[in-house]
Amino acid sequence: MKSATRSASSAFFSAVESGKSPPIGGGLKRSFDVSMALLALIFLSPIFLMLMLLVKLTDRGPAFYGHRRIGHNGQTFRCLKFRTMVVDGDRVLQAYIRANPKAEEEWRTTRKLQNDPRVTVIGSVLRKLSLDELPQLINIIRGDMSIVGPRPVVEDELEMYESSAVYYLQSRPGLTGLWQISGRNDVSYESRVAFDTHYVKNWSLVRDVVIIAKTIPAVCLSRGSY
Repeated sequence: MKSATRSASSAFFSAVESGKSPPIGGGLKRSFDVSMALLALIFLSPIFLMLMLLVKLTDRGPAFYGHRRIGHNGQTFRCLKFRTMVVDGDRVLQAYIRANPKAEEEWRTTRKLQNDPRVTVIGSVLRKLSLDELPQLINIIRGDMSIVGPRPVVEDELEMYESSAVYYLQSRPGLTGLWQISGRNDVSYESRVAFDTHYVKNWSLVRDVVIIAKTIPAVCLSRGSY
């Protein structure tokens, strides 16, 4: 698995160094992303400020959390979220999975836990409604992410993409995407990789608009969110 990933990634990075692999969608997709993100930030600014206060007032620690993710061309960036976990989350996670073999297997397979001991009370609500991801609008304006694209991954997760890693790296990661409208955590990781690969291979602006439209009911119904 790892050798296949490294082979695909090496071929991709060779193309990047030769200047042959700009992000899918080019200037058209980028213009759409910035316009949509700016409008969303303006429209949602009261909710944004209210959530900042809720996080600060209900749990000690910062309102925002930035996690290192892999983006276009393999560049790393800090993926922003409203903080939904306790401050010492890494320690809590390690202690929990050491004491729970089933949880350890779930984490190893999906990189998520359905009953995550790190999540705060307000954090659970934010995750259920996907409101914790609103700060990623800032990532979109910065150029780290896109409105629609593959779900941002950490470096270890990229190995799970095997040869499909080359497609992930061709796109900016997305705030939403095929995975989010297709069941999210209710689908396997292999299906997630297939969704991301299909999206990159078949990108169009019309497809992005359709995915955005389908995201609204998916979020409202909290399908696959935890």
